[in-house]
Amino acid sequence: MTMKKFLAIALVALLAGCAAPIVKVEGEQVVQNKLAVKLPEAWNRLSYPGQPYEVWTQEGASLDQLRLWAGVQPGKQIVTLPPAPSGQKAARAPTFTSNMTPDQLVSLFEIMYSADGSQVKITRIEPGTFAGATGVRFEFLVTAKKTDLQVRGLGWAAERNGELYAATYHAPDLAFFKRLAPKAEAVVKTALIK
Repeated sequence: MTMKKFLAIALVALLAGCAAPIVKVEGEQVVQNKLAVKLPEAWNRLSYPGQPYEVWTQEGASLDQLRLWAGVQPGKQIVTLPPAPSGQKAARAPTFTSNMTPDQLVSLFEIMYSADGSQVKITRIEPGTFAGATGVRFEFLVTAKKTDLQVRGLGWAAERNGELYAATYHAPDLAFFKRLAPKAEAVVKTALIK
């Protein structure tokens, strides 16, 4: 992809990302009254009504996103997908069930990131801890369907008392991911279930 094409895509995506209301957040934050995190520096929280997660960003929704799920109940979807266009089959919505294996938890997020037809490759899965609960840490690559832009991501997921707690972070695999992923990891390391 040429730099000119990338800049054009980034500009369009940046302008599209401005549609969600943005609130600067810093210090201690509570996600959905169930998950506390301490922010070492300010982030921007975006509002996406109807989604079962919160979205935070450093550079804008189209350039990086830290998504946080807190207390997803069994039988609930981890993302609200838009309706399918007329005459097309709706994408499968990933749904959490209790007692999922680490591979099944990772699969939820693989399905979510591929729901728009993007290609997702899970590059690493390892035992991990999220919010003080034993779970899984994973890494992934997404090739966006519409732009062919390569996006790199990290994820953490754990189940506690039958509920899902998770976080993912993704950004373009150019300068953004390498520069911003450590900031997302710093936030994730402070997560505690309330």
